[in-house]
Amino acid sequence: MITKDPVKPSVAKKGQHNSSVMLPRLVGAICAIACFVAILRLPIGYYTFLRNIISLGALIFIYSWIKQKNYNLVIVFALILILFNPLFPIYLHRKSIWIPLDIITGLLFLIIAFYKKSEPVKQDEKETEILPVQKTYSRDRIVSSKKEIQ
Repeated sequence: MITKDPVKPSVAKKGQHNSSVMLPRLVGAICAIACFVAILRLPIGYYTFLRNIISLGALIFIYSWIKQKNYNLVIVFALILILFNPLFPIYLHRKSIWIPLDIITGLLFLIIAFYKKSEPVKQDEKETEILPVQKTYSRDRIVSSKKEIQ
C-alpha cells in the first residue's frame, strides 16, 4: 500500500502532470477562450454562458489565492467576478465597451494559468557568509590574583 506524506506534496515525474497544476491551467484556458470568442457577434445566450464560466473561474482562482495568501490577485479577480457575475449582471449596453474588457480578462486568465511560479530558494542552497574564526591566545585569559581559600 502506498501512502503519501501529508507534509510533502506529491512530485510529478517527467511526462506526468500534477492535478494541482493542471486544474488552474485548464480553468484559465477555458475562461480565456470563452472571453476571446465573446468578441464575435453571438446570441445573448452565449453571453449568459460567458458570465457563468468567468464567474466560476474567478471563484476558483480566488479560493486558491486566499489559501496562498496572495491578496493582490484576489482583489483583481474579485473585480472580474463583480463585473461578470450572473446573479446581478452589469449591463454596459455597447459591444465596443465589452470587447476590451473581454480581451483584458482573457489575457489575465491566460497569464495566470500559464505563469510559472519560481520556486523559493531553500535555506540550505543559499550562499552563507563564512566568518573567520577568531583565535584566542592564552595571554588573553583573565587570571584572578586572589586564590580561593577553602
